[in-house]
Amino acid sequence: MTPGTVEDLLGTPEARPRLLIVDDQPLNIRLLNQVFQAQCEVFVATSGVDALAFCETQLPDLILLDVVMPGLDGYEVCRRLKRDARTREIPVVFVTSQSDAAEEEEGLAAGAVDFIAKSASANVMRARINTLMTLKRQTDLLRSMARIDGLTGLPNRRHFDEKLDAEWRRCGRSATPLALILIDIDHFKLFNDCYGHPAGDACLQRVAACLKGEFTRSHDLVARYGGEEFVCVLPETPLAGAQAKAHSLEGAIRALSIAHEKSEVPGGVVTISLGVAVAVPIAGEDCATLILDADRSLYLAKGAGRGQVKTLHA
Repeated sequence: MTPGTVEDLLGTPEARPRLLIVDDQPLNIRLLNQVFQAQCEVFVATSGVDALAFCETQLPDLILLDVVMPGLDGYEVCRRLKRDARTREIPVVFVTSQSDAAEEEEGLAAGAVDFIAKSASANVMRARINTLMTLKRQTDLLRSMARIDGLTGLPNRRHFDEKLDAEWRRCGRSATPLALILIDIDHFKLFNDCYGHPAGDACLQRVAACLKGEFTRSHDLVARYGGEEFVCVLPETPLAGAQAKAHSLEGAIRALSIAHEKSEVPGGVVTISLGVAVAVPIAGEDCATLILDADRSLYLAKGAGRGQVKTLHA
């Protein structure tokens, strides 16, 4: 599979959809599990708090949510899911023992997409959930296509902005470091002037594929930042780990041995400059300072001769 394809972002088409059942009654859970276990990977939460905690670590494709539960009721759980950028696109279906117009109105206002009566037949439940799952996959496909850089196949700037914001808040909640690496291809304008823009596009594609291949953690992100710049987001990564990864990336691109006779960096091949920044997010602050520190670090790397890694606060 090529780096950054839609399938890479969405998962293989054969993957079973992930269904989260939220209900405090074991009998209801057992019955719903019997209905959907053959077609879905089923997860269970027995309270609203547990459901929200689950969604912090795993994103289901659809949530079947009971309305009446102790503590947080279904409406409040739905409202909180819709307030969070990471979870607001997950379809929520209320499963109720009885439904009236006022109840449906409140559920739809909270963000639900449908109601299913607990008395509905298994075939009716499966048919309605299958329809919603199909719509969800189609929507995810279109959304992912809008977040992919057409040339390199990597996530684009929009995807990066959303990922960084989400990881900033997540690392802030867990008080763990968030690392950012800004990357610039050295003397890329001279490369285009010497070899032509088609060769420049091919160079960008090879660099992108190489950078993508250097990451194995699913929660890391490599994106095209713009022009000949790339950016890497590394959650839960301290400064030493981010620096080590940056040095590895620099070496990997140099090892591609893409000829660049006009480069002012010794070696006559395409090289990259990298700026590293790390912060433990603080509540109430945004990620602007982290981006600025990475940009300043990149500026230092360029000023020191390019083809190297720099960090402001090393």
